[in-house]
Amino acid sequence: MKKFDYDIYDLGDVELLSGKILKSAKLAYKTYGALNSNKDNVILLPTFYTGTHKRNEGFFGINRAINPDKHFIISINMFGNGLSTSPSNSVLSQNGPEFPSVTLWDNISCQHRLVKEKFDISRIALVTGWSMAGCQAYQWAAQYPEMVDAILPFCSSAKTSPHNFVFLEGIKAALCADQNWKKGLYKSPPIDGLKAFARVYAGWAFSQTFYREELYKNLGYNTVEDLLLDWEDDHIKNWDANNLLSKLNTWKLNDISLGPMYQNDYIKALNSIKAKTIIISCSEDLYFRHEDNLFESKYIHNSEVKVFNSPYGHCVANPGNESNFENELDNNIYSLLKKNI
Repeated sequence: MKKFDYDIYDLGDVELLSGKILKSAKLAYKTYGALNSNKDNVILLPTFYTGTHKRNEGFFGINRAINPDKHFIISINMFGNGLSTSPSNSVLSQNGPEFPSVTLWDNISCQHRLVKEKFDISRIALVTGWSMAGCQAYQWAAQYPEMVDAILPFCSSAKTSPHNFVFLEGIKAALCADQNWKKGLYKSPPIDGLKAFARVYAGWAFSQTFYREELYKNLGYNTVEDLLLDWEDDHIKNWDANNLLSKLNTWKLNDISLGPMYQNDYIKALNSIKAKTIIISCSEDLYFRHEDNLFESKYIHNSEVKVFNSPYGHCVANPGNESNFENELDNNIYSLLKKNI
């Protein structure tokens, strides 16, 4: 009898892009639907920053563009999210602050192993995802250009911008200012730091318009303080501080040109993407900016950028927040898949 609602793929010791070894590495993943005889109905959903495979379930369904009755969906948890190998569950010598730096190159290299070794899959019809999951979609298309037919990253980017980097440094500083942080060697969770992290993050996740027009009431909050307290509670209950900072470091390092293939030549990496590409940005996303997506699209062949106008900002894509975005997402996924599956 399975203990969890997901499967584990043992990778063994993995050499990272940094040259360090991630010991006894494991990927947590879940599949939905069935692989067809041609193995060409595969859709890959990586996870986003504060997400697991469970939250990815909000992006598909039997009446959605991604349909488990038609597609074989593989939802893979990235390193650091507490299910795949993370500071909170790694071998003792790499526990907590001793956890090595992991890039998206490392994540996708290991996801590729899962897809090839476990399922013998050679073609992926679509890689899509929100935020850091979208960053992984770009990474897949650049790292394995012959394997990926289409990508649809939304509210994300192929490289972390300087301003996005500053945002991440800000929420990191808020967490680490807790006197109980102790450089990651805490014996009990740094509660004040997690609360501060959540409060600062909430100011970036939604737009100024969202707060000015009191749209938080549409999400069930009577006041701004109600929203902030809920965000605090979520981070305290669900997230280990070292895990948050491990993934945050991965996010800061996001750049599809890292690694031996492109050697920091960002334009070359963008040019290498062969997948049919639709990028969806939100007009009021405060850290994954539309202008960055336009720059990317200039160098990705067969690509286009769609702008969704919404005061919900980055969180427009959070399942359940705005049904119109869900419709926009599905319509674009349909357009990418109609020629393939």
